[in-house]
Amino acid sequence: MQAQRDCLNWAAQAVSSLPGIVLELGLGNGRTYDHLRELLPDRDIYVFERDVRGHANSLPPEKFLILGNVEEMLLSAADHLPSMAALAHIDLGTSDADAYKSFAGRIGPLLYPLMTSGGIIVSNIALTVNEFIQNACPPNVKPGRYFIYRNNPKNQISGNRHEMMNTD
Repeated sequence: MQAQRDCLNWAAQAVSSLPGIVLELGLGNGRTYDHLRELLPDRDIYVFERDVRGHANSLPPEKFLILGNVEEMLLSAADHLPSMAALAHIDLGTSDADAYKSFAGRIGPLLYPLMTSGGIIVSNIALTVNEFIQNACPPNVKPGRYFIYRNNPKNQISGNRHEMMNTD
C-alpha cells in the first residue's frame, strides 16, 4: 500500500498543471479514494466500481460513482464525463494470472481515449498501450509492484473524445 501512496503522491504533483478530472478504477474499501480527495481536493474524481463495499465516509457522491462492469462503463464513459482525465488510477484485478494479463491488455485501450495529453496513469497492472510512455516509479517502489505511465502528447488523437470512442 505504501508503493501505491508514493506513486499517487508523485502523480498528483505531476498533473498539477494539467486540466482534467481524475478516474479511479476500483473503489475497494475507499482508502485510495480518500487519499486522492486529500491530494487533489479541487478535482472531480469519478469512480468505476462493480460492487460498492466501502465505508459510507469513503464513498464518492452518487453523481461521481459509475457502477457496473468497468470495461463496459469505460466504453461509454466519454458520453458521460465532463472532460478528459489528467490522472487515472487502476487498482483492479484477479488472482488468476492469465485473466489478469488479458484484462491488462483490454483496459489500456479503453482508458486511452479518456486521457488528456500528458495525463498520468498509475496502475497495479502493467499496461501495453503504445501511446503510454512508462515512467519510473519513485525510488522506494519495488520494480514491478506498481506502474506509472504518461499519455504521450505526440501520439494524442486529434478530434473530440466522443469521436475517438465511437470509431466503428
